[in-house]
Amino acid sequence: MAPGWLTDLAAKAGYAPVPKAMRPPANGEGRRAAVLLLFGEGPQGPDILLIQRSSRGRVHAGQPAFPGGGVDPEDGGPIAAALREAQEETGLEPDGVQVIGTMPELYLWRSDNRVTPVLGWWHTPSAVHAASPDEVESVERVPVAELVDPANRLRLRHPAGVMPSVAFRVRGMLVWGFTAGVLDGVLAATGFEQPWDRSRVEDLPPDVVALASRDRTRG
Repeated sequence: MAPGWLTDLAAKAGYAPVPKAMRPPANGEGRRAAVLLLFGEGPQGPDILLIQRSSRGRVHAGQPAFPGGGVDPEDGGPIAAALREAQEETGLEPDGVQVIGTMPELYLWRSDNRVTPVLGWWHTPSAVHAASPDEVESVERVPVAELVDPANRLRLRHPAGVMPSVAFRVRGMLVWGFTAGVLDGVLAATGFEQPWDRSRVEDLPPDVVALASRDRTRG
């Protein structure tokens, strides 16, 4: 059975405000996509499934992310798409996942995607791995305790001069951008968040900047 904090999050998700910069275009433009926020119970308590995208990927290369991708016509919607993509990327068994609900659609202007986060509870975990090496380099179940550890939290400064954004340094991954923003909101909404030093600001590493710039030139 899914824990109360997760069902409460799903119940509140429909009322959560979407930041102006991430509101989908009113004209319906943008490719429909979905990501799976899959929580489970691990040795260190609640955890969430993250992937490290391949540095050879076409978009978001090298970035930690939630499993997910575009909604295909045969999916019928974001829930089926999120489960299908997660299975293709990590090898997880969808039958072991209880879908709890969805969060409001978010728009990513850089990739022109309208992304629906799907909340899931991993009631029967299965073995996971980088099932699609061309897209995924590694798969990690990251404990929530590590995400909320103040020592693992920081903000990143982009060379373009935009306002520093939240980030996490966990399991050898620098989690930033869309994924970090969603995680930050979820941790706050569930009450897991701990006070951390928001004045800790670092520059986005040059190799990460280079990969992000490659996305823009391809876009």
